[in-house]
Amino acid sequence: MNNAPAASAEPAVFVIDDDASVRKSLARLLGEEGWHVETFETPIQFLERKRFEGNGCVLLDVRMPTMAGPEVHSAMVARGDTLPVVFLTAHGDLPTAVRSMKRGAVDFLAKPADEKVLVGTLREALERHAQDLAESRHRRGIEAKVEKLTRRQREVLSLVIAGRLNKQIADAMGISIKTVKVHRARVMERLEVTSIAALVHACETIGLTADSATGR
Repeated sequence: MNNAPAASAEPAVFVIDDDASVRKSLARLLGEEGWHVETFETPIQFLERKRFEGNGCVLLDVRMPTMAGPEVHSAMVARGDTLPVVFLTAHGDLPTAVRSMKRGAVDFLAKPADEKVLVGTLREALERHAQDLAESRHRRGIEAKVEKLTRRQREVLSLVIAGRLNKQIADAMGISIKTVKVHRARVMERLEVTSIAALVHACETIGLTADSATGR
């Protein structure tokens, strides 16, 4: 098994297969793509590995002595592992393939997989994961900005999300329209948006509602 960094500069592919010759050939092929490759003889070795925080995917054999591929995938899903999975199998099993795809697997390839098809499928998995990571970072960024709002600013934000006009917000909070405008401007500045539409969209991105904005 290769060294196990928490993340790597290049995309990573984790190969889990009990066949040593398959692991060796895949490590060579995928390494030529410029990807960081780690191989595992058993699923337990992979599941005990330090959580990987970078852009990656898993190339997973379906049938292994200690733990079947779909079981490994289920364990990953249960612990919140977002790495996409591509299955490799020497045995055609449509029901297993359907269940795996429903669980979020990228593809289900038959052994021996065509090298171009395999590389293309893994590239798709890595691109999908890169997009997921970017969206996750974006959401966390918005959440961090909302956390820094004052109580008053969150109240104004709540009423803006609810579609209230400045006068309605002023009446509801017992403050002047001018003060409402100041609070709203500060909210938009802190969330780094330039329009009400963008403000509402940012809140929708993190699932923030009129009630949850004020902690109700």
